Amino acid sequence: MTSAAQPGTTVHDFTVRAADGSPYPLAQHRGRVLLIVNTASRCGFTPQYAGLESLWRSHGDAGLTVLAFPCNQFGAQEPGDARAIGEFCSLTYDVTFPVLAKVAVNGADAEPLYDHLTRARRGLLGTRAIKWNFTKFLVGRDGRVIARFGSSTRPAGLEDRVRAALSEPRGSGAP
Repeated sequence: MTSAAQPGTTVHDFTVRAADGSPYPLAQHRGRVLLIVNTASRCGFTPQYAGLESLWRSHGDAGLTVLAFPCNQFGAQEPGDARAIGEFCSLTYDVTFPVLAKVAVNGADAEPLYDHLTRARRGLLGTRAIKWNFTKFLVGRDGRVIARFGSSTRPAGLEDRVRAALSEPRGSGAP
């Protein structure tokens, strides 16, 4: 998919790359609530991996999927390759949710999914740019972006919003 999404495009229309470089169609998560996060292993917010894992374990059976997208655009805080990132997440935070391929979230080389996310939900003062690691996007079961949360919003602070999104009937979601 190109970076200029068509009207009516949802997150389910995108295919990203898995950590091993293979295609990872987001359509496989149709009917699930997604929490999409740009992550980094050497950031002050890195301990949020534990909270993301807690959300995943608490609500995965109810329909939540957490998707991590490592990103090295902020202070070069994610310098590792896919193997190193995967080992770090697993060994340090016991992460079991999908950690996908490293991406750019801003600029001309931004992952098209992130272009879509930032068009759908702007940040503080209406900006599109991701400001730092661990920016979070909550996506409804229908693939539409419900909300955007900055780096300082801890995963535990999303509990009510996640529960509300999970309570939406399949096939419907927030505009």
